[in-house]
Amino acid sequence: EGLIEFYDSFRDMFEFFCKNTTIHGTIRLVCSDSNRMKTAFWTLLLLASFGMLYWQFALMFSQYWAYPVVLTMSMHSEPKMFPAITICNLDPYRFELVSEHLVQLDHMAEESIAFLYGINTSASLFHMNEKNIHVKDLSRIGNLSRSSFKLSQNFSLLRMSDHSNRSGKKHSSVGFRLCNATGGNCFYKTYSSGMDAILEWYRFHYMNIMSQLPVIVNISDHEEQIEDMVYSCQYDGEPCRPSDYVHFHHPVFGSCYTFNSKGTDPFWTATKPGIPYGLSLILRAEQKDHIPLLSTVAGVKVMIHNHNQTPFLEHEGFDIRPGIATIIGIQQDEVNRLGGNYGKCTTNGNDVNVKLLYNNSYTLQACLHSCFQHIMIRKCGCGYYYYPLPPGAEYCNYNKQPAWGHCFYQLYNRLRNHHLNCFDQCPKPCRESLYKVSAGTAKWPSGKSQDWIRQALRHQNGYNSTSNRLDIAKVTIFYQQLNYESVNESPLLSENLLLSSMGSQWSLWFGSSVLSVVEMFELLIDTLVLSLLFCYQRFRSKKT
Repeated sequence: EGLIEFYDSFRDMFEFFCKNTTIHGTIRLVCSDSNRMKTAFWTLLLLASFGMLYWQFALMFSQYWAYPVVLTMSMHSEPKMFPAITICNLDPYRFELVSEHLVQLDHMAEESIAFLYGINTSASLFHMNEKNIHVKDLSRIGNLSRSSFKLSQNFSLLRMSDHSNRSGKKHSSVGFRLCNATGGNCFYKTYSSGMDAILEWYRFHYMNIMSQLPVIVNISDHEEQIEDMVYSCQYDGEPCRPSDYVHFHHPVFGSCYTFNSKGTDPFWTATKPGIPYGLSLILRAEQKDHIPLLSTVAGVKVMIHNHNQTPFLEHEGFDIRPGIATIIGIQQDEVNRLGGNYGKCTTNGNDVNVKLLYNNSYTLQACLHSCFQHIMIRKCGCGYYYYPLPPGAEYCNYNKQPAWGHCFYQLYNRLRNHHLNCFDQCPKPCRESLYKVSAGTAKWPSGKSQDWIRQALRHQNGYNSTSNRLDIAKVTIFYQQLNYESVNESPLLSENLLLSSMGSQWSLWFGSSVLSVVEMFELLIDTLVLSLLFCYQRFRSKKT
């Protein structure tokens, strides 16, 4: 009896609760017991208030479990690391290992262009005497490749007539035919532009030829150095060092160099904004045209990206024209996503079901490429040449897999139309840095200054070109300002805000506090205990 307050009846307990509780309106149920109409009115009013309260609670919980987010933007100003810069000369190597097949492919392309357009391109387009790149320790593989691989004649370029348009004119498309392994399912890979069709047809054969090369080709001993492409490099007024760049070869964009790839050297810390404190490069932009049909662009490919990130030059970046000085201002934005219940994102890619084929940090593009490569190996039996291979796989080759082109283009169309599950398996990074770019151009060098600039390059860098301003280019990349914009996701309805909203609703409908809730729990406990006592007394009375 010292712990639980006993009542003679439920009526006594209810009257005590109504007279002493802090919930507004309940006392009216007792004070107006002589007027049944008022008692009924206040009973209905309290029940309606309870109903409205819990209806509002249901709305708040449904909104909370939807996990909505709100974007908050903030500005930060602090010294930061200069981004990674990748440049490519758009001039891929002609490896000696596959040079004979590339010559045959050039002849096939020449015949196809003559058949389609009646143009003889042997003198102006193809250079059969170009110097080939020799890779050490590959002579045995090279002999095997030359004896086993043969270019296929089953993928000839054709001109097809399409239906007439509204004006009555007939349009023709150009493409090549692809079939499955049995030959029963075929389609034409067509383009309305003959130029696009020729480039895609050439790349298709080029991938089959390059599949003869080993997965890892050591070109580090090749005589080409960064001085052959970069005549001058300065950052923040200081000359660049040999440790500041990493060299790699891209099968389409040629010889490439990445500056500040790791982002750990204090030399690349940006302390001031402006053109004098950025990266200034004088580049060789002449086109040797080792493989001219892989790229029809003259100049240099430039991409600005994050550190430890694979540069996907086929999807991003921009071209620098020869004979032009290009000034590129960059502005950094940072995006922070919540993840978890609030959205799908990954911190470092370890929780993603796709096994990445790239050795750098996680990016959405790297995950999509890896996902597509795994699916293609599973569906087509071989891998796409432009993407890395998982262990035990091999690149596609129509001598071994005659139907791989049919399989690849269908899978790629499904990926492009979001019919593959790669976009579901590859979330965005939870933290991501983006770079806004603005550029301006001018002719460089000018007519009055080109003579002494070319002489200076000849004496310092062995520059020996005699063309008129169209074989060099200048590019300057700098931070426009060091302050950056951060876009952060935050919960629209957090736990604290949910409790605060529930308290507001409780106060609105009953004018009480959290202690009133404790009083209601006390009433329920007293009701339960009193019920048990009455049941026990009735049980004893029946027993006696």
